[in-house]
Amino acid sequence: MQKPALDLQILTLPDNPGVYQYYDKDGKILYVGKAKNLKKRVSSYFNKIHDTAKTNVLVKKIVTIKHIVVPTETDALLLENNLIKTLQPRYNVLLRDDKSYPWICIKKEPFSRIFLTRRMVKDGSEYFGPYTNFKMVHTILDLIKELYPLRTCNYDLSESNINSGKFKVCLEYHIGNCKGPCEGLESLEEYQRQVNAIREILKGNFKESLKDFKKLMNTYAQNLQFEEAQKIKEKIEVLENYQSRSTIINPKITNIDVFSIVSDESAAYVNFLQISHGSIIRSHTLEMKKKLDESDEELLELAIVELRERFQLLSKEIIVPFELDLGENIKVTVPQLGDKKQILDLSIRNAKFYRIEQLKQLQIVDPDRHVNRIMAQMQKDLRLPVEPRHIECFDNSNIQGTNPVAACVVFKDGKPSKKDYRHFNVKTVEGPDDFASMTEIVYRRYKRLLDENEPLPQLIIIDGGKGQLSSALKSIDELGLRGKIAIIGIAKRLEELFYPGDSIPLYLDKKSETLKVIQQLRNEAHRFGITFHRDKRSKAALNSSVESIPGIGEKTMTTLIKHFKSVKRLKLATEKEISAVVGVSKAKKIVEFYHSKES
Repeated sequence: MQKPALDLQILTLPDNPGVYQYYDKDGKILYVGKAKNLKKRVSSYFNKIHDTAKTNVLVKKIVTIKHIVVPTETDALLLENNLIKTLQPRYNVLLRDDKSYPWICIKKEPFSRIFLTRRMVKDGSEYFGPYTNFKMVHTILDLIKELYPLRTCNYDLSESNINSGKFKVCLEYHIGNCKGPCEGLESLEEYQRQVNAIREILKGNFKESLKDFKKLMNTYAQNLQFEEAQKIKEKIEVLENYQSRSTIINPKITNIDVFSIVSDESAAYVNFLQISHGSIIRSHTLEMKKKLDESDEELLELAIVELRERFQLLSKEIIVPFELDLGENIKVTVPQLGDKKQILDLSIRNAKFYRIEQLKQLQIVDPDRHVNRIMAQMQKDLRLPVEPRHIECFDNSNIQGTNPVAACVVFKDGKPSKKDYRHFNVKTVEGPDDFASMTEIVYRRYKRLLDENEPLPQLIIIDGGKGQLSSALKSIDELGLRGKIAIIGIAKRLEELFYPGDSIPLYLDKKSETLKVIQQLRNEAHRFGITFHRDKRSKAALNSSVESIPGIGEKTMTTLIKHFKSVKRLKLATEKEISAVVGVSKAKKIVEFYHSKES
């Protein structure tokens, strides 16, 4: 498939946080970067000449832009770090060393130590993080130290060593930072209870611990140690804002491949994330054109085989959104919650964004194909016999029964056809009767189209629920058009679609393009009707307040009312003031008229 032009790739990028990757004409990685807003950040490379020659050379080499969308800026920072270390792009310098972000480790040993580390050792110890904010790590460790006196030594505190009296308490014990487990002065059970409380803090579950912190803060305050109390208060605030984990790096998930699929009528988009040692090291989205009406299960199985072969994937476990049969050698996991579900959701999100970008590019490059796809989708979603190339939507407008009007808007090929819009003054209905008004307007519209031999729409949309739909159907039946034109009603509150003879409404996916087109039609009909109604009401108000003056037309009076703001002010104006607006002769007639009325 030919790659879209660079400006088109930039135009369709999302306004979300993520990581972008630049590739040259040979498919070699040039640069990896993070962004709070992908579209703005990537665009900034191409809309100016850069200060450094190196950056200008980089921009000239870019042919393809790939990206991974993530939930937060922190996730983008971590993912950028992973990808730079894994892919080693030529133009990235800052993160090419082997350093990594720090973790907090709960060591697997009797009387567990808790400390900061940059290295993960697979010895059963627990690791929390990684943390991009070093202040956060030190604050957490300081809080833990203040609340829970734990050992800092690296002695082997086995039961036999303690009982034999091998170790002696150190200065930390004497100043109150440790309770002396090395001499058996603290039981293992009591110590582990504290470790369990710390584990909850690191997971983000620190409701109980916060009580302890606040208790400590109050104690300081009662003892008039206000500086110490303030320090504890600041640390509590930092802790309340603490985010416990990142989706991008999770030491519990190792060497797993994640696959997800998003599809429509014509194509499916399969996203793949490769997880190695708990980090995302690769993301790729594959587009698959549908030939027949293949199911998502069939397409995803094909894509998994293709991607595993292409990228030489050897992992024994894969994460997917539904059950698949991939043979005995691969463990298939369909997560419902937890860390694996988070990573699957991230993959689905990236597949959705990729699909949106492809559709935007198609809309720009090949608008006819884009229209054909939407029409086919609408036909399927709305269960229509033909594609709704010509749609008409009706809406009534009246306020307390005054000036009842209606609007008919027309969409052709999914776009407004404004020259075909029509306004209607309701003629046969007295008072605020929306149902009767709808019957009249629909009858007049299609009676005229039939009389003039004009083409009829494939779909009529009535803005309203079952009552409005039934009223419109009376006219359709009277004109003998039942079965020749599809007709549905849309209720405002829940976006329910009603069909003739069916009491159960249809609910479309809130993000579906079909619903978006219907909402656009409904909103356009409402706007068009309200504008006409306001104009008519204003005209009626003007006619009721302005008396007919011989030799003065409606246009002149409208100009004068706009200038003087009211009829009362016009009556009080001098001939000179009026002549400045409409001329001497008209001013004379107006002043004489009002003087004669007064006398």
